[in-house]
Amino acid sequence: MAVTLDINGKPTSVQAAPETPLLWVLRDELGLTGTKFGCGMAQCGACTVHLDGQPIRSCVTPIEAVGTAKITTIEGLGGQHPVQQAWVRHDVPQCGYCQSGQIMSACALLAQKAKPSDEDIDSAMAGNICRCGAYQRIRAAIKDAADTGQPQGQPHADIDEAIVAASGATHRGAGR
Repeated sequence: MAVTLDINGKPTSVQAAPETPLLWVLRDELGLTGTKFGCGMAQCGACTVHLDGQPIRSCVTPIEAVGTAKITTIEGLGGQHPVQQAWVRHDVPQCGYCQSGQIMSACALLAQKAKPSDEDIDSAMAGNICRCGAYQRIRAAIKDAADTGQPQGQPHADIDEAIVAASGATHRGAGR
């Protein structure tokens, strides 16, 4: 079935069954591999994307539930978002696998609350698991992004490239 989705500001037509999880449409049909598969049960947050600005778990969201909502993936942030730049400044990624979901949740938090408290951060990020335990750096990066609000210094490479480099992988599709 042909479905048109608004992904990263562009109408995109895909051929998929209505019950197909958004995650698999993004990764397999469109090649947007920054959104990761973690658990398949909406428990780890690796597959987090925005649906009309709200963080959702794409592994359990069928495309029929998306409708005309605007979908934003990690690729849609463009690498220059203040959160992405703070992630690089604080050297957050270790293995990098969960980081796109972490970043998407952090961006949604800061869009709703410009100066979040530690409790706000903990609450917003509670559904995102980092197996490497980078939680202190994640919190520091979120606070940094909240303080700066704008990208600073030299532009960094796309955060996906930084994550790939941190993971030791050789290409963007690594970790599929």
